[in-house]
Amino acid sequence: MESTPWWRQRWPWLLMLGPFIVLLAGVYTGWLAFSQPDALVVGDYYKRGKAINQDLRRDRAALELGITAVLRYDPARGVLSGKIDSHSVVPSTVMLRLAHATQPSKDIVLTLHPAPDGVFGAPLPMLERTRWQVQVESEQRDWRLEGRWHWPEQHEVNLNAGNT
Repeated sequence: MESTPWWRQRWPWLLMLGPFIVLLAGVYTGWLAFSQPDALVVGDYYKRGKAINQDLRRDRAALELGITAVLRYDPARGVLSGKIDSHSVVPSTVMLRLAHATQPSKDIVLTLHPAPDGVFGAPLPMLERTRWQVQVESEQRDWRLEGRWHWPEQHEVNLNAGNT
């Protein structure tokens, strides 16, 4: 009986293949973890926590002014349209922020100029399918409306003060 060296046998190589694949998968997982850091934790959490009371004042101001907003997106035309209502005069300039659920680099900030009746329209490139955090506020930042928009499941979003 002739004996061949171990490296010419197929069984040792087949047995070593499993740990080698696991090693490659571990290196790939490590690369993913370090090349794309998690953006869900904010670095200035203390400052943001202190700002909550100021934000609550802005929510109450919107409630007192009776401000509401409705937003609709038409992907065929690439236009975000809507209407802002108020007990008083509708502001001439309003800031709209669409915050991406997980990737801050995809956040969208628009400056809107509603007509005296509150109707507005703004060009907007293709809106990504995700859950958006929507914030509408005055240019002076003295009131704000907030809500969530699950695009495209929700074709429009209604924002009312006190209802987030």
